[in-house]
Amino acid sequence: MRILAISGSLRAHSSNAALVRAAAALAPAGMEFGFYEEQMGNLPLFNPDLDGEGAVPPPTVKEFRALLGAADGVLISCPEYAHGIPGALKNALDWIVSSGELEGKPVVLIVASPSGGPWAQASLTPTLEVMGARLVVNVSLTFARTQIDGRGNVSDPDIARSLRTSLEALAAAIGAR
Repeated sequence: MRILAISGSLRAHSSNAALVRAAAALAPAGMEFGFYEEQMGNLPLFNPDLDGEGAVPPPTVKEFRALLGAADGVLISCPEYAHGIPGALKNALDWIVSSGELEGKPVVLIVASPSGGPWAQASLTPTLEVMGARLVVNVSLTFARTQIDGRGNVSDPDIARSLRTSLEALAAAIGAR
């Protein structure tokens, strides 16, 4: 099973990037992870004129779409910024509205922030649903970088259990496709 893990943060040492990497370490056997992190900041601002019928999308957009298309499932870990989702993540999602890579694709959404991220979750959930993503798990975690040790292991047993359970559900959803 190929999983594309997306961190919704562009920060070099993002807690959400650390969380998707920690999740990969807790994944059931047979899950192969690819990570989409730094590249998200290289996507141009969404412009429908560059995405209309017959238009050739920019190379970075084409690459992002190909990665999503090749994935059997997607894991997104997103922080909450100013009661919403980071602009770079929303921009990336805007680029795939018309191309349909998330249509019917199993997705685990984790909103992880010190506050638990209720606003980001409330914003991102309908965006993914309108794109046809099949939200298998939609969880909000009160999370801080200190809950991952220097080796990338989650030190909080409840968070580790939540990640493991989420990925097991993703595996089951992929198997049921």
